[in-house]
Parts: sequence; structure tokens; C-alpha cells
Amino acid sequence: MKRFLDACKLYPLDNKILSKCQVFDCGDPDLNDFFLNNTENFSKQLLGKSYCYLLNENPEIMVCAFTLSNSSMDVRHLPGSRKKKVIADIPREKHLSSYPAMLIGRLGVSKNFGKKGIGSDLIRFIQFIAINDGNWASCRYLTVDAYNNEATLKFYLTNGFTYLFSTEQQEKKYIGMPEDEELKTRQMYFDLIRIVKCQ
Repeated sequence: MKRFLDACKLYPLDNKILSKCQVFDCGDPDLNDFFLNNTENFSKQLLGKSYCYLLNENPEIMVCAFTLSNSSMDVRHLPGSRKKKVIADIPREKHLSSYPAMLIGRLGVSKNFGKKGIGSDLIRFIQFIAINDGNWASCRYLTVDAYNNEATLKFYLTNGFTYLFSTEQQEKKYIGMPEDEELKTRQMYFDLIRIVKCQ
């Protein structure tokens, strides 16, 4: 099946690329500011690497961008039933207090290319990167701190992610947030063993 991203090329997102591109707008001011102003410094500080897809026929147009970092998923303080669910497919003798993960720090698709399945294609590409034999480090999970709004949460749920905490109240308690404060993001994860088992 042909994907829209087949008409694009992947590049590291840095100031050189940005200087050649039209202004990127994914509809979220915070994400726009990060991709346009902070990616190179973020990379220099070894906090995450950012990438973008540019149109082959017009490489001044950035279709989407994303940032990846090494991470871990700490299960020590999860409620008992939640912890069992998260590590259900890990053999008992391999149980750890935390598991290697890859964090999707940022992900945005240009408003001009919405409703083309690009976000889901990006998730599949990131999954491929994470389990690829060429990856020098292993990771078991993809994680994301997803914006706590209906559209973003639905996107990640549709793409196979699960809430790390079943309720916002559990998550607030875990991070030490007062119950009356608004939770701006939800911690979500994807167990990459699901893909490996299907290969």
C-alpha cells in the first residue's frame, strides 16, 4: 500500500534544513516553537534527536517532524494490577525494576497535510527504528507523554498505545500532583514485543 511519506525524504532536523524550508505549522504553538527554534540545541545537549520529512518534489516543504530520545519505563511504583498488565508478556526471570524504552518527545504533522495518515505512518516508522537489527541498543517499549486532549489521546490509542495509569487520579498521585490541578499530559506506552511476535 502506497503511503504519503513515500513521496518524501527523511532528514535530520537542524538549522541548515530549517533555513531552506518554509515555516512549519502543525497547529500547535508549543510544538511549532520547539521544531523551529529548539531542535539543534536539544540535540547538542544530547536530550533528543529530531527528524523531518520533506517533499521530494518541493524540498522546501516540511511535511512532518518528530523527536526521539532514549528513555526507560520504571514500573516500581505502578499500582499492582497495572504493573502486572505492563509486564505481562515478559518472562518472570527477566523482570526488572525498569525497562529500556524509546521516548517520542515531539511529533507534529503540518496542517497542510492533515487527514492523510501521516501521523500513523510515522508511528509505524518509529516502531521499525526501535526494533531494527541495525539499532545498536535494544528497547522494549515506546513511550510518550501525550497532550491530554481528546484528539491526541485518540490518535495514540488508535495506534496501539495504552495508558500507563488507568486513571488521571493514579497518574497525579504517582507524579505528586495535587488532585485539583489539571493534568496536561498522559503517560502512554506501546509494547514493541507485539510487533516482534508477528514477524
